[in-house]
Amino acid sequence: MDLKLDPSRDDLPLMANTSHILVKHYVLDLNVDFESQIIEGNIVLFFESGNRFEKQSGSTKETLQSESSEACRFRMPEPCHSPGTDTRTFSPKTGYNDFAICGKGEKDTSGKDGNHDNPEQASGISSSTYCCDTGNHRNEEFLLVLDCCDLSVLKVEEVDVAAVPGVEKFTKSPKLTVVSEELRNQIVHELVTLPADRWREQLDYYAGCSQAPGCGELLFDTDTWSLQIRKTGAQTATDFPHAIRIWYSTKPQGRSVTWTSDQSGRPCVYTIGSPINNRALFPCQEPPVAMSTWQATVRAAASFVVLMSGENSAKPTQLQEGCTSWHYYVTMPMPASTFTIAVGSWTEMKPEICLSKGLAAERSLSPSETDSRYVGICGHMEYPCRFQNPSATTQEIIPHRVFAPLCLQDACQETLLHLIPPCLSAAHSVLGTHPFSRLDILIVPANFPSLGMASPHIIFLSQSVLTGTSHLCGTRLCHEIAHAWFGLAIGARDWTEEWLSEGFATHLEDVFWAAAQQLAPHEAQEQQELKACLRWLRLQDEVRNSPQEMQLLRPNKEKTGHVSDSGSSVIKHGLNPEKVFMQVHYLKGYFLLRFLAQRLGDETYFAFLRKFVHTFHGQLILSQDFLQLLLENIPEEKRLELSVENIFRDWLESSGIPQPLQRERQAGAECGLARQVSAEVEKWIRVNRRPRKRKRREAEEVFEKLLPDQLVLLLEHLLEQKTLTARTLHSLEKTYHLPQQDAEVRHRWCELIVKHKYTKAYRDVERFLQEDQAMGVYLYGELMLGEDARQQQVARRCFELTKEQMDRSSAEVVAEMLL
Repeated sequence: MDLKLDPSRDDLPLMANTSHILVKHYVLDLNVDFESQIIEGNIVLFFESGNRFEKQSGSTKETLQSESSEACRFRMPEPCHSPGTDTRTFSPKTGYNDFAICGKGEKDTSGKDGNHDNPEQASGISSSTYCCDTGNHRNEEFLLVLDCCDLSVLKVEEVDVAAVPGVEKFTKSPKLTVVSEELRNQIVHELVTLPADRWREQLDYYAGCSQAPGCGELLFDTDTWSLQIRKTGAQTATDFPHAIRIWYSTKPQGRSVTWTSDQSGRPCVYTIGSPINNRALFPCQEPPVAMSTWQATVRAAASFVVLMSGENSAKPTQLQEGCTSWHYYVTMPMPASTFTIAVGSWTEMKPEICLSKGLAAERSLSPSETDSRYVGICGHMEYPCRFQNPSATTQEIIPHRVFAPLCLQDACQETLLHLIPPCLSAAHSVLGTHPFSRLDILIVPANFPSLGMASPHIIFLSQSVLTGTSHLCGTRLCHEIAHAWFGLAIGARDWTEEWLSEGFATHLEDVFWAAAQQLAPHEAQEQQELKACLRWLRLQDEVRNSPQEMQLLRPNKEKTGHVSDSGSSVIKHGLNPEKVFMQVHYLKGYFLLRFLAQRLGDETYFAFLRKFVHTFHGQLILSQDFLQLLLENIPEEKRLELSVENIFRDWLESSGIPQPLQRERQAGAECGLARQVSAEVEKWIRVNRRPRKRKRREAEEVFEKLLPDQLVLLLEHLLEQKTLTARTLHSLEKTYHLPQQDAEVRHRWCELIVKHKYTKAYRDVERFLQEDQAMGVYLYGELMLGEDARQQQVARRCFELTKEQMDRSSAEVVAEMLL
């Protein structure tokens, strides 16, 4: 049934038939076993099939179209055993708190699922036909399709929710004498539609139902991208069981889960949800429209800390045999792709003394007047919303914790801890109510493939942000905090519109960081102009070195947001490993928002932005939702021929540099900070031209102290010089203490080292490639392009040292460079 996908070219399929039935809640019950590098246990899914999902079995044509008469064959799972696992672990009668094992077993390298004998080599499906007839299949039985990859599915069963004490309240019968499928589904319906103010009771019943016994195994099959489940006789989504339990285990090489070592050499695991999202962590509905809540109990050895996307600051519960259990939950529905987990020997970092170090700490910022102006009935589905909570709307600094390996304690104390309160306060001063009630921040291992990632209630930060001054750490922290609003509380309905998340976060990081530093307006403007100059250079480089079709911010154009009848769709270029490293959505999105803010004026723009957040939080949007509301809320005289159609044409649906941006950059004068850099560049050019022996009367150049972004710009300009002598490079290194600067500066320094074959500093390049893997990928290309034997030896040696731990996409790209 499957055809081989080319991972450098094809789109990522979203297989789940969300148009027929939706997951409303997940309950995960998992064990983390570092010895076998497996997460195993079960997940219970609670479904709802509303009016738009009913009686559609005959119309479901596009979820998994059969490629042959052998496709979609179903069989009851034969008795099977997870490698080395006590089968009692998977007993349907096992209680919610009865799991005491931490998991012992051999590393699963078999490459086979436990439920059927389809060969694993059937490794993909045609990118043009990610589909299957989920309707008229075997007497018109309904087929549930979940997104699933790299999982060993062991058993699927219906859950007897009617067996849970107290569920009578969810039925019309005081006593449950005759239990039918219809009655069980009625119980689930009443449970998933409980009012928001009964969320605690709802979570308790979800937990109780998740422990209920099974009442019949379901037929299932898997292929590379999906898990397909059916029940004999269930002809529609309404007839299908609305609570099912899936017993499964992850695979050591699963693409959603990274098993590695932390900076202290101790084992850890984290999920990144990229590039295939969470389908290799648990079977789920991946399309963003499948907004759900979740709760999870995770067990690990007592020496480990479990962090997760959850509203509660979980504490460990001691179990027998040296294991602990951690429980988290969320009540705000979000896409399953936003779920994140990290397990390791993390230590909570606490500030020794609350020093502001020049930044605002516990500042008293009155909430924007617009906060109260827009409070009303929210437009999202019902949940306990912080925007409706008066105490939450005035909470500038939400509770937060910082975790890292113990060896990074000093770096966290020096760089990170004092930045969090002012950055959170700054975000609140700009956008108002924090969408989430708390925040954990984790310093992830060196192989983490980016500088940061935001998930509900938790932010991952690279160790690279801890070096140098606080500038890089502060700006990246502000970027990830911005994602709480743009990317999480407000999500893209079509994931190809990444700019709705990354463009906003990039634009807002400057605004938040200026507020956190309490800069005067002219200082803030100068720093933001300097940042725009750097991003302009980066965008030009990005456009020169990337395929045109991957430069579009709205690649699906008029079909953006469209899905098949079943709800399945694809993410364009989602399987291309190079896409992970592209910044076009960040940069073009940033420049579009900057363009709009300049046209409207900051006061008008940010007043609108707060209104937009209040209007759309908790919802999924398309580009036109933002642009239409913007144009409706600005005076006619400020529109200046702006229209949704023009913005689509100029900014979102064309490759290359947008014409309005080209005109602006060509007409714009260089900002003061950039002019200062230009003067310093001229000094270095003069130094580089001088002979080794200077005349006695020749004056030494006096260099100005530069900000980190100015240093980056200086090195960018010096990279344009054809030759720089070893003497000049040595002087540069000593003048600015380049090996001790932040990772952005050191990255450019390494580029200079490579370009000019400055062998004395090759140690700096080697250190960067090993410790700053989030940024070092393209340095490998620079080392190989020069065809210098010693530089190529450096590249190959560093790759050999890091490739086993390196992020998979990064390793693929680097391996191709080294060929």
